[in-house]
Amino acid sequence: MNNKTDKILICHLTTGLNIGGAETMLCSLLSKSNREIFSPIVISLMDRGIFGDRIESLGIPVHSIGMKQGVPTPATLLRLFQTIRCLKPDLIQGWMYHGNLAAFLAGLFLLRKVPIFWGIHFSISSLNSEKLMTQAIIRIGATISNFVYQNVFVSKNSRMQHEEMGYSSLKSCVIPNGFDTSVFKPFPEGRLKLRHELGLSEETILIGLFARYNPMKDHANFLNAAKLLHQNFSQVHFVLAGTNVDEKNKTLQDLIQELEIVSQVHLLGERQDIPYITSALDIFSLSSAFGEAFPLAIGEAMCCGVPCVVTDVGDSAWIVGDTGKVVPPKNPQLLANAFKELINLGYEGREILGKAARERVINLFSLDSVVHQYESLYTTCLGYKN
Repeated sequence: MNNKTDKILICHLTTGLNIGGAETMLCSLLSKSNREIFSPIVISLMDRGIFGDRIESLGIPVHSIGMKQGVPTPATLLRLFQTIRCLKPDLIQGWMYHGNLAAFLAGLFLLRKVPIFWGIHFSISSLNSEKLMTQAIIRIGATISNFVYQNVFVSKNSRMQHEEMGYSSLKSCVIPNGFDTSVFKPFPEGRLKLRHELGLSEETILIGLFARYNPMKDHANFLNAAKLLHQNFSQVHFVLAGTNVDEKNKTLQDLIQELEIVSQVHLLGERQDIPYITSALDIFSLSSAFGEAFPLAIGEAMCCGVPCVVTDVGDSAWIVGDTGKVVPPKNPQLLANAFKELINLGYEGREILGKAARERVINLFSLDSVVHQYESLYTTCLGYKN
């Protein structure tokens, strides 16, 4: 591919298009794609999810194979191979374990050799904690990772973990997630608006956790820390948002009642105004126990000028640097102590940290820089001369 009149047809093959860090990053990457050079197409092994329409609104075709969770059927595999063969891509980029394996298999059925890239967006604290099918796919990946062009990890920690399991170190690189700082930015008016929505005074300190309800995110750690903090800071309130983080979640509601912090905790569920409500926070937290690679939520909060308290999982510590606090996972007391330290800095002290956090993202993790890294990888592989 060295004729600059030809566009590079790149197929992004993803497990699904529902809410998640990898799916969000795929959509962000496509939104900034250089369409003079690349002609992107997306294939979802499952359905179109919430991102299908959003991606098509960018003028990018989306194909869904309709696989169900579990073992794929011969019919769905045949549909995938036929779709890939009809599209005739110049390059295939896999996203997540199932999408990566599907990309490798699809490449075998093409009539010509096409470079395959894998995208790995997960860190592994214990392989045995994963579902049996996922364990098998990860192990298969280690065996065949040397036969793809490049394994793209979003996390330094994830790369190290996978290489220890046998993934090729010679064909590995790290491209972190990127953040659109024109979308995630401080909204000074948001502070008063969110507090008014919650029926709180303008002086109320808000600590937030925005993540889908999942054992990996360890909402219980956050809420137990909230209980401990509340004993000395009764005016601090806690805001949670994300899929299944609402009043219909009985497990979550029962825990909040058991901890006797009902009046201090606000469950917002899924929100479409995350940049706005994030910038209204005094402190953002991600209390994850495992599984994180390069959490988008942390960088998004930093873009909004909000200092973060995070657990040391995946590359969370690298993202935050010296602009926030990092504590071990599954330790509510240390999480509460870190909240206390930032509260005691006062509004101006937190504002200084927040500005430093935003500058750190701009300097290290801007979306434009990340898109450039991906596209340079692709053009170099294909010998494309611009």
